[in-house]
Amino acid sequence: MIMRRPIATATQITAAMSYLGILALVPLVLGKIDPFVRFHARQGVVLWIWEVLAVFSLVIPGVGRVFFQVSSLLCFVLSVVGLVAVFLGRTWRFPFVGQLAEKL
Repeated sequence: MIMRRPIATATQITAAMSYLGILALVPLVLGKIDPFVRFHARQGVVLWIWEVLAVFSLVIPGVGRVFFQVSSLLCFVLSVVGLVAVFLGRTWRFPFVGQLAEKL
């Protein structure tokens, strides 16, 4: 779902932290947060977990390295898209990631 609305700068910065690795946890532990920030934080946490799992896949000979490289590229691209969406004031549910994020 794509939704656009005016967003305060502080809210945008907090939501942007969601796509910077482990910093995705910060908006969630801040307590009561804006639904816009919560949406992006949940997606960011799912991306971060995927990145951690990709690192652990490196112990698998052969396939692990390929999985890690593909996952790293995918997570990077989705993080950039997420950051752009934040600064445009939009919510865009990533395929697969968004479905998992809704369950958090």
